[in-house]
Amino acid sequence: MNLLILSSSTGGGHNMRASALKYWWEQNGGSAKISHPLENSFQLYKLGSNFYNFVQKYYPAFHNVYFHFLEFACLHSKKSKILGARSWLKDVSLFDPKIVVSVHAHLNHGYIDLLKEQIYERLKVVIYCGELADGVGFSRHWINPKADLFLGPFQETCKAAKDRGMPIKKTLEVGPLLRPAFYESTDDSIKLQIFNKYKIHPDCPIILLGTGANGVNRHLEVLLSLRNLDTNFQVIALCGSNRKTFSKIQAFKEKLKFNVIPLLTVNDHEMALFLREAKFLFARPGAGTTTEAVVCGTPMIFDLSRGVMPQEVNNLNFWEIRNSKIIKTNKPKNVRQYIAQDIPSIKIEIDSTPKRLLNSLEMLS
Repeated sequence: MNLLILSSSTGGGHNMRASALKYWWEQNGGSAKISHPLENSFQLYKLGSNFYNFVQKYYPAFHNVYFHFLEFACLHSKKSKILGARSWLKDVSLFDPKIVVSVHAHLNHGYIDLLKEQIYERLKVVIYCGELADGVGFSRHWINPKADLFLGPFQETCKAAKDRGMPIKKTLEVGPLLRPAFYESTDDSIKLQIFNKYKIHPDCPIILLGTGANGVNRHLEVLLSLRNLDTNFQVIALCGSNRKTFSKIQAFKEKLKFNVIPLLTVNDHEMALFLREAKFLFARPGAGTTTEAVVCGTPMIFDLSRGVMPQEVNNLNFWEIRNSKIIKTNKPKNVRQYIAQDIPSIKIEIDSTPKRLLNSLEMLS
C-alpha cells in the first residue's frame, strides 16, 4: 500500500513527524513517500516557508502578524488558487498513492483536491495534527470535514478539532508520532556508549539546552549566566544546524567551570537518552520538542525570549492543562536561578509503537 505524506519545512516538527510516519509505515511492509508541495511547486510558496523560519529564528513575536495573515488569506484553501503545481502533481502521481496523510495545516484543502483530481476521487485522505491543545495558534486550516480521518496525539488536540467543526466520528486520538527510540527504553550499554562518545559524566546532573530544526536557541546567554556558579552540573547544548553557535561554544567552553558539550544534529537514540537523563530542558515550546519531553518525563523551562509564536501558545496551554506548575522566562539568563530548584514535568505513557495511528490508516485500505 502506497502512502503519500504531505509535509513542509516550516519549523521542524512537521518533517520530524513525516519522517517518523514513513519509517513506521515501511516497517509494516508498505511504501511511503514524503512530499513538500509548498517548497516544490510555486517559488513564492517556498519564499513564504523560508520567511516563516527566518521569523522563528530572529523575531518569534512577529508570527502573531504572519500567522493571522495566513489564517485569513487562505492561499491554499482551493485548488484554483494554487499556482505552479503541475510538476509536483506529475511527480506524486507516478508514486500512485492510495492514502495521503497531511501533517501540515496548509496542505489539507487545495492540494488534496488537486491530488484527487489528478489521481482518483476515491483517494483516502487523513490529517495528522501535531498540535498539543487548543489555543490562538490552532489553525483553522487543520479542519477539513471532507477528510476521511482527523488524527491527533492527545484528547486536547481532538477536542480542539471537534470544537472547530471536525466530525466526531472521523476524529481519533491515536497518540504521539515520534521517532523509534522514543518508544523504547534505553539499554544501559547504549547509554554508556553514548556518554563515552561525548565525554558526558554519568554521575553529574545534566542541564539540556534544546534547539529547533532551524537552530533557534539562546545557549550563549545561558552559559554566560552560569559561568561563575560552583554547583555540580554539566551542560549539553544542542545546536542542531546552527554551526555558528556551536563554534562559539567550542571557542570558550574551556573558560567555564563546568563541563559543556555542544552538539550539532543528534540521532533519535541520543535525543531520547538526553531527555530522559536531564535535570531539566530549556527550550522553546515547539510541538515536537514538547511532545518528546512529555513522553520522556523531562522537566522543562520554556524559553519565551523575543516573544511567543501563536503555535507555541497551544503547547503552553497543553502543559498548563496537564500540570498547573509551569516555568516560563523571556530572559535566558534567568535559568541560573532554577539550577537548585525542582522543575515541573509531565510524564505521558505511550504504546511500544504508534499502533493506533497505523491501525487507523490500515482500516482505510
